[in-house]
Amino acid sequence: MDLEQIKSTLITELELDDAIIKSDGSHFNLTVIGQCFEGLSRVKQQQLVLKLLADKIADGSMHAVSIKAYTPEAWKKDQKLQLLS
Repeated sequence: MDLEQIKSTLITELELDDAIIKSDGSHFNLTVIGQCFEGLSRVKQQQLVLKLLADKIADGSMHAVSIKAYTPEAWKKDQKLQLLS
């Protein structure tokens, strides 16, 4: 599974500001930042992302997927909080 391909697909299809993709075999951690998540529940945010990865999940190349979705504003706030801790 090519991480850059996943990143490119997510950024292009969801018009994201950024996507950080980490993998440990078939287990993936995704941090995605984009305005498309504004006003959506966490479930809806994750559904947007999972919809684009459905074929990879179905064929088993992605077994476990953890998603953290942020709006650009929420991402900036989270980054500032991490610096303070």
